[in-house]
Amino acid sequence: MPTLFDPIQLGDIAARNRVLMSPLTRGRSTAEHVPTDIMIDYYRQRSGAGVIITEGTGVSRLGMGWPNAPGLWTDAQVEAWKPVTAAVHEAGGKIVAQIWHMGRLARPDVTGLQPLSSSVTRAPYHKPENPYQEARAATLDDIKRAQDEYATAARNAVAAGFDGVQLHGANGYLIDQFLRDNTNFRDDDYGGSPENRIRFMKEAVQAVIAEVGAGRTAIRLSPNGETQGANDSNPEAVFVPAAKALNDLGIAFLELRELSPTSTFGSSEVPKLSPKIRQVFERPLILNQDYTFEAATADVASGLADGISFGRKFIANPDLVDRFRRGAALNADDFKTWYTPGPEGYIDYPVLEQQAAE
Repeated sequence: MPTLFDPIQLGDIAARNRVLMSPLTRGRSTAEHVPTDIMIDYYRQRSGAGVIITEGTGVSRLGMGWPNAPGLWTDAQVEAWKPVTAAVHEAGGKIVAQIWHMGRLARPDVTGLQPLSSSVTRAPYHKPENPYQEARAATLDDIKRAQDEYATAARNAVAAGFDGVQLHGANGYLIDQFLRDNTNFRDDDYGGSPENRIRFMKEAVQAVIAEVGAGRTAIRLSPNGETQGANDSNPEAVFVPAAKALNDLGIAFLELRELSPTSTFGSSEVPKLSPKIRQVFERPLILNQDYTFEAATADVASGLADGISFGRKFIANPDLVDRFRRGAALNADDFKTWYTPGPEGYIDYPVLEQQAAE
């Protein structure tokens, strides 16, 4: 039976273990979405992961509506990523860029533009003052442009030294807005039936594959339950066929963020779809959300998953794989510093050797 510490081939990427670092928005780039030097240390520290998946990285100004998140659409951004990827590789790690179009969740106070989505909708917010604006429905030209932006970002990622890319198709962002029937009200080839709602995702993935190859292309989906206002009345009808389409495209791996009734960062009573997706997706399947070491070990051993991605545990434990291997206690992360500028709560979490010395 495989273990979390066994190597695995993820398309063209040879990972030394099956503990992946999931994408984590941290807000340490510049206002122009250019990576900063502090990010070199942050990613280097976590290079013990089998593969690091970066924080969401914008494919265009229109799609990048989160303050101080990085991008991959300008030369300056590409150049600033190069020392990050070099540091990870020097430490023996692998790193892929999560390429991100936020769709209706791109805040106009960040982009200066009206957001784009599958249909005319406005994302909800948990406070009365909603920073989101009503999105305009994408025209066919907009759809092609967005797909081309994913492809350009992928090409830029490889130029910056990344081992591959992961399209962000989860959490209510643009791809997810096309997939789900409570955000997609189109009556053309990109709306209505599950087959049509899958089309935007499939064509975006194909555009990326054309640029960097299927072996360097992955995607993240969040099949079950509501996230940031995006939901579906019958997720099995859309996400199982979506997974089959991705399998047929030959992508490197599929990551699923799956909610449960007791999830600590969003929750859902909608059953997890990973068992049914496992039946149609024969390539590496990575699962995510609230995993303990024990649960991760069990799901990899059973074959339900080929690897597990961890997020918040990697925030506070740059040496997470080593701690798992030794059965060591984990540091707790500090929510107050998730998105704040500077090194606090970013590159100052201790590793085991530091704690032992202290």
